[in-house]
Amino acid sequence: MRIDIITVLPELLESPFEASILKRAIEKGLVEVHLHNLRDYSSNNYKQVDDYQFGGGAGMVLMIEPIDKCISELKSVRDYDEVLYMTPDGEKFTQGIANELSLKGNIIILCGHYKGVDQRVRDHFVTRELTIGDYVLSGGELAAAVVSDAIIRLLPGVLGDETSALTDSFQDNLLAPPIYTRPAEYKGWTVPEILTSGNLPKIEAWREQQAIERTEKRRPDLLDD
Repeated sequence: MRIDIITVLPELLESPFEASILKRAIEKGLVEVHLHNLRDYSSNNYKQVDDYQFGGGAGMVLMIEPIDKCISELKSVRDYDEVLYMTPDGEKFTQGIANELSLKGNIIILCGHYKGVDQRVRDHFVTRELTIGDYVLSGGELAAAVVSDAIIRLLPGVLGDETSALTDSFQDNLLAPPIYTRPAEYKGWTVPEILTSGNLPKIEAWREQQAIERTEKRRPDLLDD
């Protein structure tokens, strides 16, 4: 998989891909992540990529020309399955969407900034618009990092145990059940006996029931879906 991220603040995105699981995935050649500074595609000496909006109003808008140049250059080299745009009014990003995107080959992620991008970018270049929550960030960079992390960890070979991602919260519209590790007793607080019984079928049944109960209590909306 290859992920190309278009941003006006590439330095904000460098750190997430230089540590932990994401770094190992890149080093193992399981994914390529490339950051593209939108200012490199500006047509003037001031590296301008934003301008005032037509009709007046507060806030600057990312211009269509540098975005067009960047996306067109990327597409001249390879085909892309998706051009994602991170925006507060996009489709809510979910585990299901992460699963779907993890099966793609090449993805472009465009980070919104200021008041957003010229609408013509959304009309003619973007294939899917995503948000990570009902709130507004100063830019789409952190959201792009979140989406990239959620996708990359699903790629075969990224996690030490490839079945681990299958038991994450939201995979079956259920939250994950409680988990425990050693010691079995600590300050009088004990691990449920079923987990130390060695009876795997009963353990799995217990975990499923716990997942259902936790979801009913904390996120009943998931069960409606």
